[in-house]
Amino acid sequence: MITLPSALAEYTNIWLTTPEAVVGATPKEVVWTYRKTTLYRYRSSRRSHAVPILLTFALINRPDIFDLRPGNSFIEFLLEEGFDVFLVDWGYPDEEDADTGLDDYVLEHLPRAIRKVLRTSGAEEITLVGWCIGAALTGMYLGVTPDAPVRNWVPLTMPFDASNTTYQTLLDNDEMDVEWLAQRTGYLPGAHVDTVNKLLKPVPNFVGTPLRLFREVQDGTADKIAYQSMSKWVADNPNFPMRAFRQWVTWIYQENRLATGRLRLRGHRVDLSSIQQSTLVVTASNDHIAPRDGTVPLFDVLTTQDLEHLDGVGGHIGLMAGSRARRDIWPRIRDWLAPRSHERRPSSTRSETPVTGRMA
Repeated sequence: MITLPSALAEYTNIWLTTPEAVVGATPKEVVWTYRKTTLYRYRSSRRSHAVPILLTFALINRPDIFDLRPGNSFIEFLLEEGFDVFLVDWGYPDEEDADTGLDDYVLEHLPRAIRKVLRTSGAEEITLVGWCIGAALTGMYLGVTPDAPVRNWVPLTMPFDASNTTYQTLLDNDEMDVEWLAQRTGYLPGAHVDTVNKLLKPVPNFVGTPLRLFREVQDGTADKIAYQSMSKWVADNPNFPMRAFRQWVTWIYQENRLATGRLRLRGHRVDLSSIQQSTLVVTASNDHIAPRDGTVPLFDVLTTQDLEHLDGVGGHIGLMAGSRARRDIWPRIRDWLAPRSHERRPSSTRSETPVTGRMA
């Protein structure tokens, strides 16, 4: 009772000053823009790998999660390890982007960004890293571009097989009429998407997180910087262009076209079996957004001879941005990428049992 007033004051201070948190602080430069999409480059002063990395994230959150805060930034880590890093930022869509669809992102925005990365870096191939919807978009691109100038593909927590997932249950029902929505608005507000995602785990999100922070404040163990940077990122939600939203819900969750090989973009079949890039599939053990069981079926489709599975402990976001990421997941991704990022392609062999174990 004695410490309660001071704990309440500190808790309130953390909550009120969260908008001032520093997110995405690593220096970068604009390389290219197209409509709302921007390509950034983060230069490494110790570049030692010939193959640059292009990072892509989802359409419903900001890509700053790759650069969450100083000391806990995947981009910062890659630069320290000698990689040349680029990032695609899909921007903040509005009414004028209502007609932007998945095909536009996959067949126009992403290929143009890749060409610009090659011209800017002087490289002949890149490593393509996608997270969440970004992983699905990069997979679609590779599935329709057999000769893509991509050496390595790293899909992080990728939605693939929607069968029996929470999202399929939520979105594949009579109440979810995307056509009705499309006739009334040009985009789905980002705040709406954020609310729906939080409602998938309402008690942890709306009760558990605030309560845990308050208890940590009382105990003197609260990490103000870590909490505020993540909270600020979570609250920054771009709008989802309505055409892309309609396609995503219909094709991925209601009809499961990606997993069943029936997805076509402007007449081109997305054939994931044609992907021959070295591939590291990364899953999270506690992922409820893109469950591991929904990603693992990728191994039944991919035919590349260099294929490995990294199964990490964590959730959809925490896996790559949580407190353990720097010492656990990031080094293992680096160890996989480094020998595959030399000037010449390394010889490779497909793992016989890529799904059963965790990458050493």
